[in-house]
Amino acid sequence: MTALDLTLVGAQVLTETDGLRSTDLSIAGGYVVDARAAKVVDLSGFFVLPGIVDLHGDGFERHLAPRRGAMKQMNEGVLAAEAELAANGITTAVMAQFHSWEGGLRAPEYAAQVFKAIQTVQGDVVTDLIPQLRFETHMLDDYAGLVERIRDWGVQYLVFNDHLPHAKLAAGKKPPRLTGQALKAGRNPEKHLEMMQEMHRRSPEVPQALDQLCAALAEEGVLMGSHDDQSAEGRAIWRARGVRLSEFPETIEAAEAARSGGDPIVLGAPNVVRGGSHNGNVSAAELIAMGLCDALASDYHYPSPRRAALMLAKTGVLDFSDAWALVSSGPAAVLGLMDRGTLKVGARADLVVLEQGTHRVAGAFSGGRISYLNGDLAARLIG
Repeated sequence: MTALDLTLVGAQVLTETDGLRSTDLSIAGGYVVDARAAKVVDLSGFFVLPGIVDLHGDGFERHLAPRRGAMKQMNEGVLAAEAELAANGITTAVMAQFHSWEGGLRAPEYAAQVFKAIQTVQGDVVTDLIPQLRFETHMLDDYAGLVERIRDWGVQYLVFNDHLPHAKLAAGKKPPRLTGQALKAGRNPEKHLEMMQEMHRRSPEVPQALDQLCAALAEEGVLMGSHDDQSAEGRAIWRARGVRLSEFPETIEAAEAARSGGDPIVLGAPNVVRGGSHNGNVSAAELIAMGLCDALASDYHYPSPRRAALMLAKTGVLDFSDAWALVSSGPAAVLGLMDRGTLKVGARADLVVLEQGTHRVAGAFSGGRISYLNGDLAARLIG
């Protein structure tokens, strides 16, 4: 599909300097331009906003593996996920895939299939899809060759996780949900527990292994982040390794440490929509009000970035421009994608069109190409 050559008139457009205002917007060749196009479309009754840049989302899992064992058409799953992304106004999407001892949909071999599928369909999708690897820090046997594997997978964005229940393991107690987790991973529960205990036992080896791995990844130019930071000390340790992105910090202390160190902070949009964390961590809205957020991510729910930005504006936590920046220019800057996130002349023509009355997504354009189109907007464009 070629990029459209259009001038949109009558809409409320989110401009870079003047906020929402009624103005014309022209796109051509995949970019925002200042020359008026031959085809003019009246978008009265709509908002035209920068497309959503989603820094971290795993909502695609339900498409790639709709039920246990149904994982044989990965390419079709990625295409279905892209349709959902576009329908929610997401024009650039980071697809976050685990590489974890937890197995199942988080298993290393499954991750390889997911990344291969993303590579395979890149030429068939409109939405810009970016793979992210979520690597479990205590998988020491998997460090060897990891840099080469992520190079083959086309991964340039990695986040470190540690989901081992260390407190339970240190106390010699059986972790909760052990049996169900083991069965999902296709393991005997006793063997699963032994594996967890062995990884916990080797914890003293992890820091040095991480130092070496992070240095190698930095040489490859990989963007690195830490997940669920809990303390200022922990954030400082990650920063010293070149792991600058703080993804979903769990405490105000960790978020403040990230801000004071100049590290970008990513929070979960569902946390904003829900009014708090589902597991008792610090409220994202509270951190945003404190100025401790650079970007909101879908996490597990693709409608949430749009809903969270609108909610922050409606409740007065931020003005509309600043609220929308958390799902557009903010995450674009974190990713180093300075060609998108705003609707200024010369920017990539990534935009989302919302109905003014309902705030529902009516259309999405990525690189000037239509990724989603619905209702009255479709009629106007076709007409």
